[in-house]
Amino acid sequence: MSAAGVPAVARPARAAPPADGCERPFGPVVIGPGDPRYDSLLLSHNRRFRGRPQSVQVVGSAEQVAEVVGRAVATGRRIAVRSGGHCLENFTASPEVETLIDLSPMSGVTYDERRRAFAVGAGATLGQVYKALFTGWGVTIPAGSCPSVGVGGHITGGGYGFLSRRYGLAADHLYAVEVVVVDASGRARVVVATRDAGDPERDLWWAHTGGGGGNFGVVTRFWLRSPDGAPDGAPDGAPDGSPGADGTDPARLLPKAPAAMRRRIVMWPWESMDEKTFSRLLRNYCDWYEANSAPSSPYAALWGVLLASHRSAGQLGFIVGGDAGVAGVESLMAAHAKAVTAGIGIEPASDTLELLPYLDEANWVNEPAGRSKNKAADLRKGFTDRQIAAVYRHLSREDYTNPGANLSLTGYGGRINAVASDATATATRDAILRAYFTTGGWASPDDDARHIGWMRDFYRDVYADSGGVPVDGPVNAGSYINYADADLADPKWNTSGISWETLYYKGNHPRLQKIKKRYDPRDVFRHTLSVRLPK
Repeated sequence: MSAAGVPAVARPARAAPPADGCERPFGPVVIGPGDPRYDSLLLSHNRRFRGRPQSVQVVGSAEQVAEVVGRAVATGRRIAVRSGGHCLENFTASPEVETLIDLSPMSGVTYDERRRAFAVGAGATLGQVYKALFTGWGVTIPAGSCPSVGVGGHITGGGYGFLSRRYGLAADHLYAVEVVVVDASGRARVVVATRDAGDPERDLWWAHTGGGGGNFGVVTRFWLRSPDGAPDGAPDGAPDGSPGADGTDPARLLPKAPAAMRRRIVMWPWESMDEKTFSRLLRNYCDWYEANSAPSSPYAALWGVLLASHRSAGQLGFIVGGDAGVAGVESLMAAHAKAVTAGIGIEPASDTLELLPYLDEANWVNEPAGRSKNKAADLRKGFTDRQIAAVYRHLSREDYTNPGANLSLTGYGGRINAVASDATATATRDAILRAYFTTGGWASPDDDARHIGWMRDFYRDVYADSGGVPVDGPVNAGSYINYADADLADPKWNTSGISWETLYYKGNHPRLQKIKKRYDPRDVFRHTLSVRLPK
């Protein structure tokens, strides 16, 4: 114990001041109620949730995080951690949170020669990471399509995006993670865990490859490097025989970034769609992914999304795209579009082909902040006929109008499914599609009941055969922790008898609990859907 009665903090060695006179890391800055900066620092993407912590601790190093965590534990204050602020539930904005740790200054992206990996601060956004990796070394990671999302929560939940069918999940390229954890005595310490087989901390690395954020400690830094020997930065087993991520050239240690992206966008007017044509479109789309999602398929080079908007939006359609540098990518895209549009019998309102530089903002999805409710599910096969009928029914309801409401079906599978279900904490390694149900955003709390009610009815109807949730089976494959949905833990909305832990983590959950017990025995890091200590 220190003289003040606060548990000692295990501090990493402080580096000597650089000879060039560079300043020390930012912070810490402590901001509380009454400070003119306070309200701005509480803003999150989902405006339904806004906490009132006693303080926001803006930090710039792992050492500062350890000090903040140590003080909070000693004084019994509930902790939450935020990087990008895109949490879909109230994990960082719960009324119970008293100390909010803001990692946003920790956004550096550098190459670490000693670890032969790219060091990324946990407060960086995906957009910052993509730009730094691309401009510095011509590489990238197969992560999300929204550039304002923070890597701290994204990678720890697995992370996927439009290059994932080709290169796997973002977490498949995680070499090491730096985490501030708290032992049974309340002592905060900094741990670096790697995927190296002999690393005694390897379990902590494993937990952060899909176990979700806010469960085991505060992630302060990631090191990214594709698995050793993985051709062209892809997960092990890619067939092309090219050199892998086992050298020293930084430009070969992560997937090569596309110079440009090709994409095709096909849209129809909703007014031209009846149930028969809508069902044919959805069935075609699902059938294509069933047939073309093997890791070795040439179509793994494509990404795509079906945007099934509510009828009030006026149109719906699909996007397919790929790295313009892939041989024959135009032919692959054409074959995809031909299969999806077969038998529709309706002329599209628009059919456009684009070629965009990789960092062109048009390639990325910038969803505006607002009040929202979102749900997700993974599919091993396409929706059943009954499920498709339910989708049509809710997207064409006349008693509910909301142009922002939609179901998007994003291509999954490919190289994602080349990894064993227990090799990382991401257990879903046999899905072909990821469904994202969203209301979009709205502004007034007076509209909460209307929008949330529609979303809950929609989701429960689609999964009516399995207790209102996507229970593992021939078609459904559970859900995705980064699209957190507290309803899965509520018996009112989950009547399946299957726990939310199983829906998210499947057989990996018991191992996650053991890791929780080892690294967070006091359950310091917890939220509505956090991994629980074993009983």
